[in-house]
Amino acid sequence: QVQLEESGGGLVQTGGSLRLSCIISRGSFSEHNMGWFRQAPGKEREFVAAISWDGTRTDYADSVKGRFAISRTNPVNTLYLQMNSLRPEDTAVYYCARDGAMRRGAFLRETYNFDAWGQGTQVAVSS
Repeated sequence: QVQLEESGGGLVQTGGSLRLSCIISRGSFSEHNMGWFRQAPGKEREFVAAISWDGTRTDYADSVKGRFAISRTNPVNTLYLQMNSLRPEDTAVYYCARDGAMRRGAFLRETYNFDAWGQGTQVAVSS
C-alpha cells in the first residue's frame, strides 16, 4: 500500500517562506508525475503544482507561479514545495499526491487522476 507523508507546514507572516516535503514509501515514486494540492476551509481542493516523473518539467497554478517551486529527489523518494512570498490567501491544508499513471507525458490537474494522497500539512499565513 502506497503511503505519502507531508511535513514542513506551519504559521508564517505575509512575505515569509516555507518548504514542504513529502516522502513516499511502500510504492513506486520515480515513474510517476507528482503534484501538490491545497484545500482552504469551505473550498474545494485545488491544484497547486506538478512535476514530471523525471523532474524535467513542471506545471503551476497561476496563483502561485513565480512564488512557489516544486522539485523532487527520486533516489530518496521525496517531493518538495518551496513557497516564497506567502500571502494570507495561501492559507490551506497542503497535500502531496501521486499521478495514477506511470510516465504520463501530460500534466493533468484534476484530483481524480491521482491515486495516492498524503494526510496533509497545515500552512497558515498571517497578515
